[in-house]
Amino acid sequence: MKKRKVLLPALFSIALTFTLILPALALSRASVMAQEEVTPMVAAGVGHTVGLKIDGTVVAAGENEFGQCDVGNWKGITQIAAGYAHTVGLRTDGTVIAAGENEFGQCNVGNWTDITQISAGGAHTVGLKIDGTVVAAGWNSDGQCDVGNWTGTAQVAAGYAHTVGLKTGGTVVATGWNDYAQCDIGNWTDITQVAAGLAHTVGLKNSGAVVAAGENVDGQCDVGNWTDITQVAAGYAHTVGLSTGGTVFAAGWNDYGQCDVGNWTDMIQVNAGGVHTVGLNARGTVVAVGPGDESVLAEWNLGLVVPPEPLIGGIIGAVIALGLATFFVRRRGHAQTPYR
Repeated sequence: MKKRKVLLPALFSIALTFTLILPALALSRASVMAQEEVTPMVAAGVGHTVGLKIDGTVVAAGENEFGQCDVGNWKGITQIAAGYAHTVGLRTDGTVIAAGENEFGQCNVGNWTDITQISAGGAHTVGLKIDGTVVAAGWNSDGQCDVGNWTGTAQVAAGYAHTVGLKTGGTVVATGWNDYAQCDIGNWTDITQVAAGLAHTVGLKNSGAVVAAGENVDGQCDVGNWTDITQVAAGYAHTVGLSTGGTVFAAGWNDYGQCDVGNWTDMIQVNAGGVHTVGLNARGTVVAVGPGDESVLAEWNLGLVVPPEPLIGGIIGAVIALGLATFFVRRRGHAQTPYR
């Protein structure tokens, strides 16, 4: 019986020690994970698709004539964007990297600093700085890069040859090609996100409704009846919206099936390319519709961040259970051996 007297208190002490140490270890691990992990996302160009993985590395598939898919060695990336034939990545330190076609200098972004968001257009690249100003590089045929005087900007979007900026107050500015009135959005208010396509511009309102301006020959601007939308994306001639329930809407040109997203569920992000649409679902996998072979994308799993709370709770619960079990075993032992 003396062994039992020694063993049970020892077990309880071990259990108590684990209740103190394991949660601390779990919190430490969670802290490290938070520093290393980024939010996965997908981006669609005209003929290529790019994926940002949870560890900050990047994958790409599709056309690679100009090396726009040569991103396998990128690390420490927090955001990606895809243009006509170039790919852009935002690093954790606020600098920018680019690969692909550079005929107009759209990849000349190596000297950018303090960038918080990026967007890639037809042949130009736009960056939002931490102070709300905007920088641009590349093709400037219609003034799409004339953003040097923008201030108080909260988000930027680059179309084929126009650039859109969301102001912190919910209003919108635009510059560049305007043959289809895609830049006539100065009266928009209560906007929380903007997207730019070939010749149309889309805005998400605070209410979850969607507005659009520009070319509408294929119905890409017929989004006035959409509700409960949390994110919008614009392709060459189609528009995509992600709903609060994880389903997806699409309107516009559908010759290649780029709008066939009605069966998508549990989506957390969408993006529209030239003639294809891609989405990231809650399982961390990527889906796509449009021309070409999407089998490569089906194999992608970009990963999702697992909250540390369940891990900590499980450890604490297990340790408490061990302590209680020890306590009751000890009591049972006392009951069965009244003479110690």
